[in-house]
Amino acid sequence: MESVKLPENRMGTARIPSLILKMSLPMMLSMLALALYNVVDSVFVSQVSEDALTAVTLAFPFQMLIVAVSVGTGIGVNSLVARRLGEKRQEEAEAVAMNGQFLGIISAVVFSLIFLLFTKPLIHLFDPDENVAPLAISYLQICGILCPFTMMDAVSHKTIQATGDMVRPMIVQLAGAATNIILDPIMIFGLLGFPRLGVAGAALATVAGQFVSMVLALYFLYHKKNKLLTLNLKKFRISGKIIKEIYAVGLPSIFMQAIGSITTFSLNAILISFSNTAVNVLGVYFKLQSFVFMPVFGLNSGTMPIMGYNYGAKNKKRLMDALKYGLMYALVIMIIGMLIFRIFPQSLLSIFNPSEDMLAMGVEAFRAISLCFPLAACGIMLSTLFQAIGRGVLSLLISLCRQLIVIVPVAYLLSIVSGFGPSGVWYSYPIAECVALVLSIIFTINTYNTRIRYLSAEN
Repeated sequence: MESVKLPENRMGTARIPSLILKMSLPMMLSMLALALYNVVDSVFVSQVSEDALTAVTLAFPFQMLIVAVSVGTGIGVNSLVARRLGEKRQEEAEAVAMNGQFLGIISAVVFSLIFLLFTKPLIHLFDPDENVAPLAISYLQICGILCPFTMMDAVSHKTIQATGDMVRPMIVQLAGAATNIILDPIMIFGLLGFPRLGVAGAALATVAGQFVSMVLALYFLYHKKNKLLTLNLKKFRISGKIIKEIYAVGLPSIFMQAIGSITTFSLNAILISFSNTAVNVLGVYFKLQSFVFMPVFGLNSGTMPIMGYNYGAKNKKRLMDALKYGLMYALVIMIIGMLIFRIFPQSLLSIFNPSEDMLAMGVEAFRAISLCFPLAACGIMLSTLFQAIGRGVLSLLISLCRQLIVIVPVAYLLSIVSGFGPSGVWYSYPIAECVALVLSIIFTINTYNTRIRYLSAEN
C-alpha cells in the first residue's frame, strides 16, 4: 500500500523566535479580546449599582471552575495531539481529538445539572446581603446552566491549536468577544427595544458570545480544510487509554485552574468580612489583570504545541529554545504590566465608577499585587514546559503551593490575625509567587536531568 505523505509541520522546522510569535500573536490578540469583554461586562454592571458589581464578583469563582475544567481538558488534548503529530502517529492524534470532544460533552452535562440544582446554596456560602444575593443567583444560573457552549468551544479550539493553526482559534475568540461586547449594553440597559435586564442581561450576553465561539470552533475543527486532522465521527471509539493520557496532563491543568477558583472564593470570604468594597477591589483587579495575564496565556498556548511537538520528535535544542524565548517574551509583557499597575492605578480604577473608599483601597491593592507579575511570568512558562512534555502534575504542585498552600493562609494571617486588614490579602500575592518560583526552578532542573538532557541535540 502506498504511504500517504503528510504535510510538513512548521513546528519542527521554522525558526523558534519567529515561530513562537507567529503562533502566539493570534492567541494573544484573542485573549486580549476575552479580557476586554470581561472588563466591559464589569464596567457596564458597575453603572447599574455597586451591589450589581458585587454580585458578578461573587459569581466569578464558580465561573472560573467551569473554565478550569474546559480549558484544562483542552490543554490535555492539545498536549497529546501535538505529541502524537510530532511522533508521526496521525490516526492516534485524530482519535485523541475525538475522545477530547466526548470528554467535553460529559463535563458540560455534569456542570449544567450542578448549577440547575445548587446555584442558590452555592451563592449563600458567601452569606451575601439581601440586595446582592438574588442578583448573584440570577447571573450564575444563566452562565452555569448554559456552560456547554464554553466547554465545547475550549476543547475544540485547543485541539485546533495543537496542529499549529493559531489563526482560526483567534477568529473563534474574537467573534465570541465581539458578540458579548455588542450585546452587553443592549441587554443590560434595554436598548433597541430589548427589556432592561441588568445583571441577567450581562449573563445572557456572555452566553451568547460563548455560543458563537463554540459554533465557529466546531466548524473549523471538522471542516475539510483542516489538513492536519481529519475527524470522522463514524470512526470514533471511546478509548480508556487515550482518556487516561489526556487527563495525565489535563487533570493537573484542571486542578491548577480550579485552585484559582478556590483561592478567589477564599479571598472573597476573607474580604467580605471587612466590606463589599474590598470584594469589589479584588474583583476589579481580576478583570484588569487579565489584560496582562491573558497575553501570557496566549503565549503559553502558542509555545506549548511547539514544545510538545519537538519533545515528541526528540529534538532537545528546539525544545529548550522554545522555553528560552517564551520566557523572554513573557517577562517583557509582565514587566510592562507591573509598571502600568504601579504608575496608573487611579486611572485604571476610574473606569469602574469607584467610590472614594474603593479608589483609595484599590490604589494600594494594585501597587502591591502587581509586584508578583514578573515572578508569575517565569512560573507560567516553566509550567508550560511541564505540561508540554506530559509532566502536568508538576504544574499542579506549583499551583497548589502558590494559590492554596501559601496565599490563603498568608492572606488570612496578615489580614485577620496580624491586623493588616484587606492589605494582608494584597501582599499575600507576591509572597506566594516567590515561594512558587523557587519550587518551579527546582522542578525544572529535575525535569531537564531526567527527561530532556538525553534527547538528540538537534534533529
